[in-house]
Amino acid sequence: MTGLGVVTPLGCELDDVWDALCRGESGVGTVERFDCRDFKVRFGGEIRQFDATRYLQIDARELRRADRFSQFAMVAAEKAVGQAAIDFSIGDPYRYGVLVGSGIGGLDEIELQHSVLFDRGPDRISPFMIPKLIINAASGNLSVRWKLRGPNTSVCTACASGTNAIGDAFRMIQCGMADVMLTGGTEAALTPMGIAGFARMGALSVRNDAPQEASRPFDVDRDGFVLSEGAGILVLEELEFARRRGARILAEVCGYGLSSDATHLTSPDPQGTGAARAIHAAIADAGLKPDDIDYINAHGTSTPLGDVAETNAIRTVFGQHADALAVSSTKSQLGHLLGASGGVESVFCVLALERQVAPPTINLDHPDPACDLDYVPHEPRRMRIRCAMKNSFGFGGHNACLVFREHR
Repeated sequence: MTGLGVVTPLGCELDDVWDALCRGESGVGTVERFDCRDFKVRFGGEIRQFDATRYLQIDARELRRADRFSQFAMVAAEKAVGQAAIDFSIGDPYRYGVLVGSGIGGLDEIELQHSVLFDRGPDRISPFMIPKLIINAASGNLSVRWKLRGPNTSVCTACASGTNAIGDAFRMIQCGMADVMLTGGTEAALTPMGIAGFARMGALSVRNDAPQEASRPFDVDRDGFVLSEGAGILVLEELEFARRRGARILAEVCGYGLSSDATHLTSPDPQGTGAARAIHAAIADAGLKPDDIDYINAHGTSTPLGDVAETNAIRTVFGQHADALAVSSTKSQLGHLLGASGGVESVFCVLALERQVAPPTINLDHPDPACDLDYVPHEPRRMRIRCAMKNSFGFGGHNACLVFREHR
């Protein structure tokens, strides 16, 4: 990992976002982009007053052809490429690729053009509707922006999308398909249909009177997740390629595991059996033992079933070492960015390794007895972190896990 970029409800500047996390701040609040007074849920992790032109030198007409979720990815990638100080005009463009995940894609555009269809007729639909809303549009926009002619693909595995994207990009580099990959996740599903749909299925917290306290992973009073939006993009390079160009290496990806619950389309396996398999596979792929992991950035969505299942999975894999792990959920501060969560939270894993700090889980006021790990409550913890893990589990039973280690 040589470059990191984020767009989050806590901001778009990496150091500012990290500092806010460590101060225990929440980016959740009442939704302002649209009128949601009649909605069951009226809050989320919104990117307020987002204007991509503040970060990108790009023609406004070209930008209008990119949906909000693609714009998030473009801004996060701009930040990551800048930090990596990589010039894609040098070298073989066929060795540079893109792999970005999203769980839903251009929901904003779907809703807009649906209204146009029924209000003004089929001939008034935008000719850019399809290329704006398709999930691979984020990867495509990044490829076009930097003329990256290597692997260009995307992944859609619900809330595991960002983590699967990084893992799949890691595999592409391992097998010699590319030297550099822009990878991560992006999502912009904080829309009227997005909130209404997740609320209707009972997945969201309804704590409208205290939105900043609504995301409370592993707390006995949790009542669902908080829907959020944003992006996390990373520059992943083959190690010797990075060394030859004199890049500053922030951390290394060393393991990737994935599995399926094969239990239910939306509910996790209660025992966390599938999740445990992905965790075990990632550790084995890294050539490590469970005792080598120091910190886990949990999936930790604040749902009654999911948090218990993840706790069970961690206990299954780590045994007695589970009590020595620091496990935190940064979703307590950002909410759930769906397909972008794995990208953003992998950035936090890299920062935890680089800065030797485990970020906190806020709102953990009354720990659930069924969730009995060390979740770094309320305050960040300075500690020795050699290896960090990122867990992501998505609707459809998708389980993905990454292991990162400090650069030696």
